[in-house]
Amino acid sequence: MPRTGHPASRQVASVVRALAVLDALAEGGGELGTNDIARRTGVNPSTVSRLLATLAEGGLVEHVAESGRYRLGMRLVQLGNAVLERLDLREVARPHLHALVEETDETVTLSVPGERQAVTIDFVQSESSVQSVARVGRPSIAHATATGKVMLAFGETELPAEPLTAYTERTITGRDALAAEVEHVRRRGWAQTLGEREQGLNALAAPVWDDRGTLAAILGVQGPAPRFGSRTMRSALQPLLRRAEAISRGLGRQTPAN
Repeated sequence: MPRTGHPASRQVASVVRALAVLDALAEGGGELGTNDIARRTGVNPSTVSRLLATLAEGGLVEHVAESGRYRLGMRLVQLGNAVLERLDLREVARPHLHALVEETDETVTLSVPGERQAVTIDFVQSESSVQSVARVGRPSIAHATATGKVMLAFGETELPAEPLTAYTERTITGRDALAAEVEHVRRRGWAQTLGEREQGLNALAAPVWDDRGTLAAILGVQGPAPRFGSRTMRSALQPLLRRAEAISRGLGRQTPAN
């Protein structure tokens, strides 16, 4: 048979059944017995028993001696980590940056937290004739940008010491006021700035989480105040939060059950 570069479509029945067993254990949320798994998968109990023995030998499931039941094994964690290590943040996020530009008509940025400032690693420019400035490698001042406030609220960066530079008349320059603002960001889950870093530039930002619940990146939307004012910012908030959540899921973040 000639090679096409695509996986063969024929399935191996025993592998399909083994995957069904793993899915049953994952959905069960804890330990399951052989008969429980057989009922959930529709696979004969004796076949399930053989599959469990094979999977346990490979470390994909564990046999709990005290209960005689089975649970998912640590080998799955190792395999999952290997996949997550190969994920490129920009590759995962890029489609969502484009989509968010289409949804908001404003420039969208992707930044990563640093020791003192967040740094832009990717962006998609608005197609509007009047655009905000974005470039790769540009730092986001911690106390004067929406991206920086998200980093302070959810990252490991400490509040900057006074004196805080005033970039415009709206910039927060007191450490106590900044601490209160950061706590406000932490409670509501997103940040905004209204002309605090640059006169006439407004912005929103939201956290992006990795599979461990650590701040992996910050997604931002920014635009000129005459166009990106209070009303348009409110309409852009939900698309921003949805895209930040989607990128987080792409990085392995599990959405908590309600």
